[in-house]
Amino acid sequence: MREGVCYIGMVYKNLPNNRDNHVCCAAQMFLSEGDGVVFRGANGPWKTGKYEYHLNADAAKELLETVIEAYRDLHSEPPKELFIHGQASFNDEEWQAFCQAAPKGTNVVGVRIRPTGGDAKLFRAGDYPVIRGTALSLDEKNAYLWTSGYVPQLDTYIGPETPNPLMVTILRSKRHKPEMRTVLADIMGLTKINYNSCNFNDGLPVTVRFAKMVGDILVMGSAREGGPQPFKYYI
Repeated sequence: MREGVCYIGMVYKNLPNNRDNHVCCAAQMFLSEGDGVVFRGANGPWKTGKYEYHLNADAAKELLETVIEAYRDLHSEPPKELFIHGQASFNDEEWQAFCQAAPKGTNVVGVRIRPTGGDAKLFRAGDYPVIRGTALSLDEKNAYLWTSGYVPQLDTYIGPETPNPLMVTILRSKRHKPEMRTVLADIMGLTKINYNSCNFNDGLPVTVRFAKMVGDILVMGSAREGGPQPFKYYI
């Protein structure tokens, strides 16, 4: 993982027994040191479609300002790059708020990471499937990334069937768009810092996998108050 870069995983969870069907937005920050901080965003009517969630401008700006403040407390300066990983897209209102919340020197990049259901398969000669870390670039914004597959260091593949890739899309950026190779390398690095597991073949980066787990905790009644907390409290 690169120095000066902050990775944010965002997830939305339905609040149980909420009459207004409001949703909780949760985010966690991961740094080059492997540390993480969990943030609870505002509750609200963020569900705008069957699989779409969007914050309003105020909630988006407040969330990102809180993240950057926490980063500055740890490093005495804002990040050079801030990647927002999620499975939803970003509309104009929330993206403009994210960009306004970020300091002038911080490039904000929105990346969508979604598992595929077998719509893309890649085969290779021999007894084992594609090597873990293989990527297929479709264009400047879209690529398949095989985060599961044959691991040469172990000389085996840990999995029951031909692995499916992740679909990675660079949705938006405040300034210049990063190279797809850089984005994919970051995601591969984030699959390797799950310190709670000895899994050599984790198919999801921690920004996506732990966001779901943390979101489940944050919608519990006992976890609905309080500010940012170190990720270790959610393990």
